[in-house]
Amino acid sequence: MSGQRTPDVLIVGGGLVGLTAALVLRHHGVSATLVERRGGTSPQPKARRFHMRTMEIFRELGLAGLVHAAARDLAGHDHMAAGRTLAEAERLPLWQPAGGLALEVSPEPPCLLAQDSLEPLLRAAAVEAGADVRFGTPLLGFEQTGDEVIGRLEHAEIRARYLIAADGARSGIREALGITRAGSGAIGGPSVNVYFTADLADVVRGREFNLCQIDHPDAPGGLASVDGRHRWVFMSPGGDTERDWPSLLRTALGVPLPDLDVRSVLPWQAEMLVAERYSAGRVFLAGDAAHVMPPYAASGANTGIADVHNLGWKLAAVLRGQAAPGLLDSYHAERHPAGWFIAEQSARRTESFRLGAPDPALAHPYVLAAGGLQYTAGAIVPDGSEEPTLDFAPAGRVGTRVPHRWLDDAHSVSTLDAAGPDWAVLPGGDRVDFADPGEVLLLRPDHVVAWRGTGADAAARVRDALLRG
Repeated sequence: MSGQRTPDVLIVGGGLVGLTAALVLRHHGVSATLVERRGGTSPQPKARRFHMRTMEIFRELGLAGLVHAAARDLAGHDHMAAGRTLAEAERLPLWQPAGGLALEVSPEPPCLLAQDSLEPLLRAAAVEAGADVRFGTPLLGFEQTGDEVIGRLEHAEIRARYLIAADGARSGIREALGITRAGSGAIGGPSVNVYFTADLADVVRGREFNLCQIDHPDAPGGLASVDGRHRWVFMSPGGDTERDWPSLLRTALGVPLPDLDVRSVLPWQAEMLVAERYSAGRVFLAGDAAHVMPPYAASGANTGIADVHNLGWKLAAVLRGQAAPGLLDSYHAERHPAGWFIAEQSARRTESFRLGAPDPALAHPYVLAAGGLQYTAGAIVPDGSEEPTLDFAPAGRVGTRVPHRWLDDAHSVSTLDAAGPDWAVLPGGDRVDFADPGEVLLLRPDHVVAWRGTGADAAARVRDALLRG
């Protein structure tokens, strides 16, 4: 078996999370090799909605403009719709936050872009950034030693300092490590996703939507818009994949559809399961390998992207000798509670939607969409400023995402642009009104406030203490 050049990090899995991991690592100057058993990127639309927080991460990586451009077909398709059939459906009013909060949440709007369109963009960007990306290359096994991870391929092995397992919900790496999962398990009954093409542009014109709930007694389900015209996914309750799908779709849509073409029929089951450990030695779980959740809050892929954004700078700091290896323990300390909370919220939303009853324990939507969680342990200096996680009140509290404020009159530079790939100190003042005059915020590379106090010198000392443990 021949050897390979030694990357700093081996990434297993070439989906949205694995590809983003490669981009984040290259952004920090870390060498990365990605292996993926499939021959190409996803042929299925799958994930479609990317939250503000994810778009902020893509902004840091220099990709937000490219992603928004690719998503232009679904720009303005944020509405929900409902009706007996698609032909009879009415578009519902958009949810609006109280007090116009949307104007101050983020420099980047969310976007709708199907996974099978986004993954090729990320793959090309990762290669251009210098990552070694190998599709059609399954990982056959791995082992850890004191200072490296050895990945076994068909005709070679790769030695790396660390390994990121982004190999999906059935992660073979997680199973090999003996890491168990906990959670609610199955949520509701089985479902089937029917991916089809049909020109529905004239049918939906003036009623464009993201999701349409159809309540026809013979064909209930949800219709998701993939490109707003030709590509669609119908989500049908029940696990029977052998139904007469063309007939059922014509019933649900209420139009003849002479050009209907069913591309695939995939059964699935909503689940809420979270790995009890996010790391073991030099191996780290991310994305679906670490957590699976129902899709109705559109948080699965977004949470995984936030995982590797958090992990990437920590690996880089340790590999460069800027931080002690103990910094890597903060990945589990921060992202495990976040993953559990988001998965639980996704499950609650599923139950609330299914039962048609409000749930007072649901978090404000921006807590999920804008990364409004608060870390209470990890690479932070707690200051007792914890507030209820269900509320969204960005104020520069320790352990939270930095509140967005424009720093220039042209609205081109945000406070969120201050950090990454390095640490930064953000002073208070007229524009940054969430910090008192004379006070500074210490920003981590993933835009989390690590410390809030007075003086840049003190901030530097806190940064060094956090890095060195």
